[in-house]
Amino acid sequence: MTDIKKPKAPPLLDANTELDAPAVFLPYQAAWIDDDSQLKIAEKSRRIGLTWAEAADDVLIAASDKKSGGQNVYYVGYNQDMTLEFIEACAMWARSFDHAASEIEEGLWEEDDKHIKTFTIRFPHSKHRITALSSRPSNLRGKQGIVVIDEAAFHEDLAGLIKAALALLIWGGKVRIISTHNGDENAFNDLIQEVRALKRSGTVHKTTFSEAVEQGLYKRVCLRLGREYDAAEEVAWVKEVYKFYGDDAEEELDVIPAQGSGRWLTMGQLEKLQNKERPVIRFVAPKDFELWTESARNEHVDLWLKETVDPVLLTLDKTHPHYYGMDFARKRDASSMWWQAEKLNTTRYCPYVLEMEKTPYNQQKRICIYVIERTPRFSKGANDATGNGGFLAEQLQIKFGAHRIDAVNLSEGWYAEHTPHFGKCLTDGTIEDMPADRDIRDDHLLFKKIKGVARIPAERTTSKSGSKRHGDSGIAHLLCDYASKYPTPELEWTPVPIDSNEVPRGMRDVFNKMAALGGFLGGGGW
Repeated sequence: MTDIKKPKAPPLLDANTELDAPAVFLPYQAAWIDDDSQLKIAEKSRRIGLTWAEAADDVLIAASDKKSGGQNVYYVGYNQDMTLEFIEACAMWARSFDHAASEIEEGLWEEDDKHIKTFTIRFPHSKHRITALSSRPSNLRGKQGIVVIDEAAFHEDLAGLIKAALALLIWGGKVRIISTHNGDENAFNDLIQEVRALKRSGTVHKTTFSEAVEQGLYKRVCLRLGREYDAAEEVAWVKEVYKFYGDDAEEELDVIPAQGSGRWLTMGQLEKLQNKERPVIRFVAPKDFELWTESARNEHVDLWLKETVDPVLLTLDKTHPHYYGMDFARKRDASSMWWQAEKLNTTRYCPYVLEMEKTPYNQQKRICIYVIERTPRFSKGANDATGNGGFLAEQLQIKFGAHRIDAVNLSEGWYAEHTPHFGKCLTDGTIEDMPADRDIRDDHLLFKKIKGVARIPAERTTSKSGSKRHGDSGIAHLLCDYASKYPTPELEWTPVPIDSNEVPRGMRDVFNKMAALGGFLGGGGW
């Protein structure tokens, strides 16, 4: 096929280039663009700008006519945010290269009973386009051109997607596969091993975070932020990045796939959801708190609620229904209460997460009732009722009704039924965000597939405060997702005063019989 004619690019930026040099691409980005193989694969570190470089190349290809090797480009990301970011980068490059291009067009792609958004940029002179599609393999059938699969290792049916994409090679198309690793038991890693073993034609580009820094990544960061480069600051910056990724640095930064980790959620997926504006409110019981008098404990809790929780509750949107999920713990781990609010378009965000450490039963009950009563449009809650959690679940059912509070006994069967929905919501944009908190992140990273079922194994992590955790907020988040699937009418209600003389004697007898038959009356209503 004829080589694509590309505009002359400015000089490359290497590790020794001064900041005022008119450079555009770092060496590893340029090497990727210059590789014209039909199949090329990038196994890379996070946050090194390879997709940004790919967008530049794709604009040059789509803007070229057929005689110059121009083709349509089809981009496949694993979520809508990633897709929109890529299309916006393409629009930026089109303006930079002075190519006439349409505005970004939004469309709908019918997929089973869903309508998936697509994004397109058209180039009128070449009559080619760049289109972002969903990751369903069948969407590539009948297409001709360049296929870009981004963050490939995180697509649900990567094997099917690769098979569909490689079919385009027969008609002169090309395939670019870009991703960080997601364990070694993955179709992305399998494809890399096939190419390296010469079982399949193609090339593999490997770029670690350290290599990207050596080639000028931090200098590019300084250039973008308008600050002067300082070698000592670069060392500190690299150290901080590795500290952020912690035990996952080998896979996320050093491009070493985790061996048989079975991890269900990845650092990359969680990183995209992190929102620094979402608070985590933590009540940590003072030493020997359980030995205080009941009134002293309640007074201490009430003061904390007014000073710490009330300001957050006042920020809640009164027009959005609210749900929570709660994982219970008494002494060793944290009780975590995960809240979500639902927008009109059914996407859900996390206004805050509340956690309690080493907190007695009655005070946990007091805190939960306080926040539930003050949450606008409270619709549904789901409590972990396994073991000691059954007490708190029962008390909240008595207070708010079993139609509003689900008592969930966590089991392998329950996980198998409900974690797939949770995982889908985390990756398709239904769940918009989560707090940018290390303990929260580490809880979610504990999810592993055990015998094909995603759940929290018998492992514990150490929190920032030194206490132990057992995936607490991850389970609470899962329970919150479960609660949101079964909303209840948002009705104001008043507990029935069973012991009040205002209730006729005959009606009290009826209520007492219902309670004896397993009802949930008791002083909290029904």
